[in-house]
Amino acid sequence: MDTTVANTGTEGKTWGGGNEPLKASYGKMMMWFFIVSDALTFSGFLAAYGFSRFKFIGSWPIADEVFTHVPFFHGNYPMIYVAFMTFILIMSSVTMVLAVDAGHHMQKAKVTFYMFLTIIGGLIFVGSQAWEWATFIQGDYGAVQTKGGNILQLVDNEGHRVAISDIAIGAHGERVQHERKNGLWFVSEGTLPSYTVDEVYSGLVANPNVLVRTQDINAEGEKTVLSREESLKQIKNNGQLVVEGANLHVNEYGTSLFADFFFFITGFHGFHVFSGVVINIIIFFNVILGTYERRGSYEMVEKVGLYWHFVDLVWVFVFTFFYLV
Repeated sequence: MDTTVANTGTEGKTWGGGNEPLKASYGKMMMWFFIVSDALTFSGFLAAYGFSRFKFIGSWPIADEVFTHVPFFHGNYPMIYVAFMTFILIMSSVTMVLAVDAGHHMQKAKVTFYMFLTIIGGLIFVGSQAWEWATFIQGDYGAVQTKGGNILQLVDNEGHRVAISDIAIGAHGERVQHERKNGLWFVSEGTLPSYTVDEVYSGLVANPNVLVRTQDINAEGEKTVLSREESLKQIKNNGQLVVEGANLHVNEYGTSLFADFFFFITGFHGFHVFSGVVINIIIFFNVILGTYERRGSYEMVEKVGLYWHFVDLVWVFVFTFFYLV
């Protein structure tokens, strides 16, 4: 009997919250459970990315050469816009902290203001990510894919990228797109590239200052530039397809596996940010309507704040893996 009482007393101290274990409400505990499980999911994705990059470390695209775009500005600005996106998302986490703190003090006006700033920051980030996707898909310079699936880029004597559209010489003859009624049934070719390998080769011959750069990274951490003779040989003998931009099948920046991971992981994170913006908008209007004022608690703002901080933290890891390392 004494033992039973002792055990009961110990249990009461551990779960002193009654229906709120560890002094946390049910809703807050469930949010933490979701965050932990989602963190494990992102960890698995990033671990797979890390293993794949390690396996193809010698041919992985260099981030400073891929993410060089800034809206409304032409030129080479490595990582500038990505850094801006990261800053905006981190600042939105700061405004969310201020909203939660204002909620603890039952200051409706401040909660409304800081929630509004958080929503604006999330919308800017999602819009920026959509723009970055569109730019990544469209590409800049184009490249030639070899029969083995490697990527050959064009550079000048100083190592600067040269666009295929600037040197390709149009070849005579009609380009016919495969239709499923001809040859293989129920198989379509998709959109034809703007240029053929023969047109690129003709342009390479006519421009002696243009060389071919492979996707292989040398000891200096730069991609290997071939000699003039080897450049002509690679395009003529191994060139199979002109690649423009990146998608789930081809990637003008290097191995297609990089594009697969980029679209999947950043898209998955972008979906989280978009979902968070939608939830924040709902909570924002509830604050305006005085829902939480009547309840006497802004805990719902705190719970959605936990999710928003998690999304920001995940982006720090995604940013590090894809853009910095």
